[in-house]
Amino acid sequence: MMLGYHLLLLVILLPSTYGADSIGEFCNGDKNLTTAQSSNVARTLEELVARTPGTGFATSSFGSGDQKAYGLAQCRGDVSTEDCSSCIADAAKRLPKDCPNRNDARIWFDYCFLRYGTENFIGQLDTGYGIFYYNVNDINTTNPDSFDTQTGDLMNHVRRQALIPKNRGLGKEQTQFSSSVTIYGLVQCNGDLSQSLCDQCLAIAIGKLPDFCQHKVGCQAIYSSCKIRYEIYPFFFPLEPVGGSRGFNRKVILHP
Repeated sequence: MMLGYHLLLLVILLPSTYGADSIGEFCNGDKNLTTAQSSNVARTLEELVARTPGTGFATSSFGSGDQKAYGLAQCRGDVSTEDCSSCIADAAKRLPKDCPNRNDARIWFDYCFLRYGTENFIGQLDTGYGIFYYNVNDINTTNPDSFDTQTGDLMNHVRRQALIPKNRGLGKEQTQFSSSVTIYGLVQCNGDLSQSLCDQCLAIAIGKLPDFCQHKVGCQAIYSSCKIRYEIYPFFFPLEPVGGSRGFNRKVILHP
């Protein structure tokens, strides 16, 4: 749960097209995995790789008692089954290597999110660790506040979309800001969240936009339970011809 934040990291410049690189990792936990836990983590990840592409979301667990491992995988709701499969497979290979022997580990890619832990986190809201990427460029307009207002309206609109059961936690839409600028917005909750927890997670993320993304032409907030993003170029499928400037992003990590 989000009880407060300290700013840990600022000023990492990254291109706004992330490709196959991860956009965030969290190697948590101060305990090493036991041999049994490590084996259960491996089996959990193996099952997630097999099951997730079918629906874009899956949870899994193996073991019993304090040796039990839990896992969750979520693909972005607009990507293809093939892209989902590739992303989760890459994440499952990377996570144990990048967070060796940790009892709580998470990795985010543009197309998917993967997490495992030895405590049951399934169905719980988690906004205790957040990553923000914001474009270094400000919107080129005489009234940047109007851009922020319209962006906020768009993000709240797609937030309401995500709460419609048939949309399965995904909302995406675009709006015309000017004759030359279109704003594209996407939000998504993990499939294990209830409607009320999804709404709460997205509200927390959208509420942080003014703190880090004022007047910025692009921004995304990534939590362990949900993610939000807006840009002035098309980034979700089906893609349109690219019109806006991608530029560079700064990365901010928040932690309780």
